[in-house]
Amino acid sequence: MRALRLPPLLKDRAFRRYFAGATVSQFGDRISGIAVPLTAVLALHAGAAQMGYLTATGLVPFLLLSIHVGIFVDRRGRRRRLMIAADIGRALLLATIPAAFLLGRLTMAQLYIVAFGAGTLTLAFQVANSALFTAIVTEERYVEANALLNGSRAVSMLGGPSIGGMLVQALSAPLAILADAVSFLGSAAALLRIAPQEPPPAPARRGDTLTGLRYLWRSPTLRPSMLAVTTINLFNYIFSALFVLYATRALHVAPAALGLVFGTGAVGAIAGALGAGRIGRRIGIGAMLLLGTVLFPAPLVLVPLAGGAGTEVFLYLVLAELGSGFGVMLLDIGFGSLAAAAVPDEIRARVMGAFAAVNYGIRPIGALLGGFLPAAIGLHGTLWLGAVGALLGVLWLLPSPVPSIRQVDDQATRATEP
Repeated sequence: MRALRLPPLLKDRAFRRYFAGATVSQFGDRISGIAVPLTAVLALHAGAAQMGYLTATGLVPFLLLSIHVGIFVDRRGRRRRLMIAADIGRALLLATIPAAFLLGRLTMAQLYIVAFGAGTLTLAFQVANSALFTAIVTEERYVEANALLNGSRAVSMLGGPSIGGMLVQALSAPLAILADAVSFLGSAAALLRIAPQEPPPAPARRGDTLTGLRYLWRSPTLRPSMLAVTTINLFNYIFSALFVLYATRALHVAPAALGLVFGTGAVGAIAGALGAGRIGRRIGIGAMLLLGTVLFPAPLVLVPLAGGAGTEVFLYLVLAELGSGFGVMLLDIGFGSLAAAAVPDEIRARVMGAFAAVNYGIRPIGALLGGFLPAAIGLHGTLWLGAVGALLGVLWLLPSPVPSIRQVDDQATRATEP
């Protein structure tokens, strides 16, 4: 029998440790991704508006602070140290939830505060990570590295929610959040063991606040890509802010079964991550990105269509997650590879901060709409709006140069530097 061959990138010690830290953190994120909203619904009896607020508070930092964080990261340098500090901070914040629960002091106000603080630290981590990634991975391996990282994310989507659902059922939702707190410490430990040659700090310049936005707007490929994913995220967060509430209250799905829905849906994400390299080579990176903008939101229409007996409802939800998981991997790997190649190192954090301000900044708006709209059009109608509206994102890409891009190094992605 042929031995299983290790991907070449995983033979590189620095990337292997970077990859291990990301994998551990992803598993914890998936557990808290189900445990935190279930804490709100089951332990604190949150309604639709409160669920919208909870989702929004974790995303508001991306809207308010992304550009300034990008400037700070580019000027300061030392991205790895900032990421380690963000990991430790998130671990401490999340640990306050089970502590307050055990003391009988847990409130929605605390969940909002933790969500905002953790969201701020996540923003800092992600912006710094965009520069650390290119310090560890060479350009010709961007697609391979993104496929491995997103494959790890997909595996965490398979196991994390299932484990999270079982932990919630066995221990209660607040105590299950401890697993995520521990995972951030594992990520910090992995980052402590690498020392890549990072880009030097960038000097302060007039107009730094707009540098990233100008670069994105001038790029013939990053601009339509940003607008496409921002449109998708607006409607997807209208949808996702209500999904747990709708599944548990309207469809009567138990926490453990909901964990399995998220977990089995990750099989599609694993398939997408494994197949992205081959698909990209076959149809081109740009066409793969275009395909992902359709395949990510389209299967979610199965959720408002779900009905019938418990098994039938479960099947609808699993198929929705399977298809959507496959599509999001094509979208994320395609965009991540193009963006890594398109942006110069000296302004990378500012550009990615500006991108986060737009793309992530739209998410709390979507989440708040998800909380308010059920009062006007009902829970079911709001889910339909979120699922169908996200399909409009592809319209930004169709007239752009993106579909014609074959590889990251043959692109017309670089804009004139501001």
